[in-house]
Amino acid sequence: MALKRRTVVGVDSSTQSCKIATVDADTGELLQLRSAPHPDGTSIDPAHWWDAFGAAGGEDLDGVAAVGVSAQQHGMVALDNEGQPVHDALLWNDVRSAPQAAALTEQYGAAMWADEVGVVPVASFTIAKLAWLAQNRPELAARVEQVMLPHDWLTWNILGRPAEATTDRSDASGTGYFSVHTNSYRTDLLEGALGHAAGLPRVLGPSERAGVTPNGVVVSAGAGDNAGAALGLGIGEGDVVVSIGTSGTVFASTPARIADASGSVAGFADAAGGQLPLLATINGARTLVATAQMLGVDIERFGALALEPPVDADGLLMLPYLDGERTPNLPDATGSLTGMRRANMTPAHLAQASVLGLVCSLADALDALRGQGVTVRQVILIGGGSQSTAVQKIAADVFGVPVVLPAPGEYVALGAARQAAWALDGGADFPDWPRAGTSREFEPANDRSWAEAVRAHYAEQRRALYGV
Repeated sequence: MALKRRTVVGVDSSTQSCKIATVDADTGELLQLRSAPHPDGTSIDPAHWWDAFGAAGGEDLDGVAAVGVSAQQHGMVALDNEGQPVHDALLWNDVRSAPQAAALTEQYGAAMWADEVGVVPVASFTIAKLAWLAQNRPELAARVEQVMLPHDWLTWNILGRPAEATTDRSDASGTGYFSVHTNSYRTDLLEGALGHAAGLPRVLGPSERAGVTPNGVVVSAGAGDNAGAALGLGIGEGDVVVSIGTSGTVFASTPARIADASGSVAGFADAAGGQLPLLATINGARTLVATAQMLGVDIERFGALALEPPVDADGLLMLPYLDGERTPNLPDATGSLTGMRRANMTPAHLAQASVLGLVCSLADALDALRGQGVTVRQVILIGGGSQSTAVQKIAADVFGVPVVLPAPGEYVALGAARQAAWALDGGADFPDWPRAGTSREFEPANDRSWAEAVRAHYAEQRRALYGV
């Protein structure tokens, strides 16, 4: 008689949507994938996350043994004494708190943040958003009794809103008030930003359970989205993930402690007990979408246009800071075109220039990771933007290392499911699922002089405009 298949669910609650993957707990086979959209914007009522979770089938967990939630990092979910948000959740890409981030850095010193906390504040981090709330809506800040992150809030609701909320190291490490180095909250920093003490979720270990639902479904600790992707991909030493989604992210999983006083590299925790040094750019694949809209073409036609000119776009280049930027930390920056001549002012050249700008921005982030001693053996390229043929054509030459495209998959949701399987079995052994397969591989050319020239042009223009 065949044994009954055990299934687990992984949730990816991103800026754009909620994806729910049903997975075989023993083999990692994806059995079903469902999704529902989130409203656009940089702030949102958390109720929309729950609505999307339900629309994607999350409230129907019959037959599921365990569930894990991975979600966008940093989002400020500030709740009153009845568990209701006092303000819309400010998401990671909401830059209104840039002045507060700068003030926090100046108040305590960048070295303190890097050495004692692991990150230097930028507008994305939760602590800066709490400081914004305290300074701009003090009557609302005074009502805050508990602060959560998006994945904490979803886990809390799945469990029926128990008295104690939970989180994990990977997500807590992106708040600015959790020390990765000591694995403990810095409540003094939280109180300094918000103006008073507030309740915080208990930080669980990687394989711990957050609880069990009334229907008997095990709920794992959960994770931040990038840490979830690292679990889903099964990355190892020398693997660096470059994700081109709504944002761009560059990260690796390593045992080494990271303390970057420049603030470029965030010393986050991963979801397996190690570190996840990471850089994020606000401008990811939306750069390409926005350029396509400006040209009046759909994204498929845009991709074809970008392949027409030479790979260097005959000197035309875009600095893709369309929504401000986090890496480098330029929240008030705007996009720029440089190297314009009559010969290269064509729709095709402009399409390729935006691709170049996006990839150069990510290459700068990759160099910053190298500067912290992280080994870069190969880049694993994921996210919707990774499917662009124009991106694929130039990535290996611009990055200077082999680029691997794994088989298309929802790796954040798969990572959350893998963690759920880990918690289901008591955390004894990490689930031995097959590593993500490869769809294509790209090697850098022997002669990369064109890419080196483009990157030098990019750096020159960035310094000229912004001094960094």
